[in-house]
Amino acid sequence: MARLRAIKGGRYEESATGDYRTKLKKHRTMNLYRTVIFIVLILVILLIIYARFESHVYTGYEVLSSYERTAPDSQMDMRLGSSILTYSHDGAHCVDGSGKTVWDQGYEMQDMRISVCDGTVAIASYNGRDIYVLNETEKLGSFSTNLPIREITVAKTGRVTAVLNSNNATLINTYSPGGDLLYSGQMHMSGSGYPVDVALSPSGTLLCVSFIYVDAGTVKSTVAFYNLTEVGDNYTDFLVSSYDYTDLVVPEVGFLDDSTAYAVGDERYMFYKGSDQPESLGEHLITDEIRSVFTGNGYLGLVFRSDDPDTKYELSVYNNSDTLVGKYDINFEYADVMFEKDDLVIYNESNCIIYTYRGKIKYDDAFRNGVRLIVPTDYAYRYVLSTGSSIDTVRLN
Repeated sequence: MARLRAIKGGRYEESATGDYRTKLKKHRTMNLYRTVIFIVLILVILLIIYARFESHVYTGYEVLSSYERTAPDSQMDMRLGSSILTYSHDGAHCVDGSGKTVWDQGYEMQDMRISVCDGTVAIASYNGRDIYVLNETEKLGSFSTNLPIREITVAKTGRVTAVLNSNNATLINTYSPGGDLLYSGQMHMSGSGYPVDVALSPSGTLLCVSFIYVDAGTVKSTVAFYNLTEVGDNYTDFLVSSYDYTDLVVPEVGFLDDSTAYAVGDERYMFYKGSDQPESLGEHLITDEIRSVFTGNGYLGLVFRSDDPDTKYELSVYNNSDTLVGKYDINFEYADVMFEKDDLVIYNESNCIIYTYRGKIKYDDAFRNGVRLIVPTDYAYRYVLSTGSSIDTVRLN
C-alpha cells in the first residue's frame, strides 16, 4: 500500500500538474485573444463612428431654446467669452446664452475704443479719460486718466495699456483694473516714433508696440516688446527686444498666446516667439492687400481677395508655430471669422460656412433670421445666435 501511494504521489501527480498548467496556459491565451479581438472591434466601431461624423455635412439647424430681446441697430454685439457683449455710445451690458443679464454699465462716449481678450473687455473713447474694465462674469474696475486717450488694449487678467496724448510727447501707461499705474513710458516722435498700435499678452506680462517714424525721408517702423515683470527690470525702460523695418507701415500687432505675437504690415506679416524676450520666428512677404485680420484659439487668419474668378475671398490660417494650416474659400461678404478647436466658422447676418481645418465643409447654408453674432457652446455644432429680436440656442442637423 505504501509503495502504491508512492507511485501515485510521483509520476501520476506530475502528469496531473502538467495537464493543469497546459490548460491554464491555453485558457490565458484564449482570454488574451478575446481581449485583443474585443479591443479591435471597439476601435473599428469608433473609427466607423468617427468617419461618419467627419463625413457628415449639416444642412440646417433646429432651435433648442429662444429668448426675446430688443436690440436696435445703434447697438453692436461682440463675443465676450461664452457671453454676449452689447454696447453703444451710452452704455454696455453683458448677457449669457440664456438671455440673463450679467451686468449693465452706463457711460457717455462718442468715438469708442474697445479691446477684448479671452472674455475680458476694456471700453474707452478717443480723447476721453474714462476706462471701464469688465469680463463675462463681473465688473473688474474703472478709472480715469490724466491725459486724453488715443488707444487702449486689455489683457485677460484685466490689465490695461493706454496710449495717452500730451503736448510734446506720447505716454504709454499700463494700469491695473482699478487704475493703479504699473508701468509708464514716454515716447517722442523725434526719438522712438509715434505708436500706431499696442497689444498686451493674455497674462498682461508682455506689451507689444508698433512705432512709425521718418528717418532721412524714409518711413520706418519698429515692433518693440516690453516685459512688464521682474525680467524687464534688467532692461532699460523694460524694452527686451525690438525689430526695425524700412519702407513698411505696421498698423496691427497682437498676441496669439502668451509666447506668440504677430505683426501685420502693408507688405509683409511677421511672427515672434518667446514669453520673456520675443524673437523673430518668421516673415512673409505679400503682394496682395490684406483685407481683414482675425485671431482666436491660437490661430491667425488673413483674408485676401481671391485669384479665382468664381471665389470672392481666400482665408489663409496660420497656427502659433508659424505653420500654414490651410486656405479656405469665402464666397460672400463675411462679417466675422471664429476659430474653434476643430472648425472655423465664417459668417455674416444671413450666410454661414463651417470648415474643418482640413478643408472639409461641414455646413454651408443661410440663416432664417438676421444674425448679429455667433457664440460657440461646450457642445459640438451647437451655437448661440444673437439676432435683433432674440437669443437662440441652435443645433446643426
